[in-house]
Amino acid sequence: MIANGLNGIKTGLRRSVPFGMALAAAIALSSCAAQMSGTVKDDVSVTGQTGKLAEAGLNYNGPSYNVAILTFANKTPGKVLGIGEAATDILRTIVKKSGLEPVGVGESEMQQQEELIKLQQTGAVKTGKKSAAEGFESIDFRISGAITSYSEANEGVDYGVYQKKEQVARVQVDYALVDIATGKSLVADSGMGEYRKSTGGALGFGSKSTYDVGLREGALRDALTKAMTKMIDTLNALPFQSRILQVKGASVIVRAGTKSKLAEGTVLGVYRQGDDIVDPDTGRVIGKDENKIGELMIVNHMNDKMSKVDVRSGTGFKAGDLIKAIK
Repeated sequence: MIANGLNGIKTGLRRSVPFGMALAAAIALSSCAAQMSGTVKDDVSVTGQTGKLAEAGLNYNGPSYNVAILTFANKTPGKVLGIGEAATDILRTIVKKSGLEPVGVGESEMQQQEELIKLQQTGAVKTGKKSAAEGFESIDFRISGAITSYSEANEGVDYGVYQKKEQVARVQVDYALVDIATGKSLVADSGMGEYRKSTGGALGFGSKSTYDVGLREGALRDALTKAMTKMIDTLNALPFQSRILQVKGASVIVRAGTKSKLAEGTVLGVYRQGDDIVDPDTGRVIGKDENKIGELMIVNHMNDKMSKVDVRSGTGFKAGDLIKAIK
């Protein structure tokens, strides 16, 4: 009986050795597995750029301007596929998060508008309050630009026991913010964006880095977030100006609201824009003729975007008339 018991223990030990070795190997391999960092959703937080843009957006005290975003030109060597369209889509999201209203006027949006007009004309789609043939909303500013360079590289450090490798994407973006009313470029700059994906492991395990389809988007988001921060700071430094939204008898509503941070009682000058002013040397439009036609005073804010005003002087106001805060 004792002998049989000892034999059973020896057999159990022999069977447990392979399992123990396998378990130990699994633990060792798991400790050496690739450790990756860097994701598209967190890319710009590495430099704190997301926080800077959020701060700029919170401090912004202008109206929710309508900003036209033109499709970015692809001027990269080798024409990196789809990078211009990707930049445009990313910028649209960033503009919205900044407190402005993006208006797409790229080729695809124009085609969609044409299709909608045709559908309304055939009666397949009801016109509603606005006909698609009336066009897009009024636009205050436009953003245009080009992607001028894009590259991806592998960088690595070998410490013998531990290896670390990074995939790095770098992009250069040229961009401009243009005031539609004057044709003047308020911002014209060039900036770089960078995104990294890190992989590492001990004893050579997990040191290979596979291609990340988010590298391009990460680099673009970094560059465009930096660009948008500069543009918001520029708009924030401008004297307040906006538009009349609606006129019904003595009731006038303007685009301002609590987001404008204008106090109730603020006086606004109303201006009717006329002909373009053209530089005779260049033939370029450098502004518009403006005539002051009256004054309004903010009575109360209806929400974060609209305010009711009283007429202090002037008549014949129309939706679309320019308003400016009078110091």
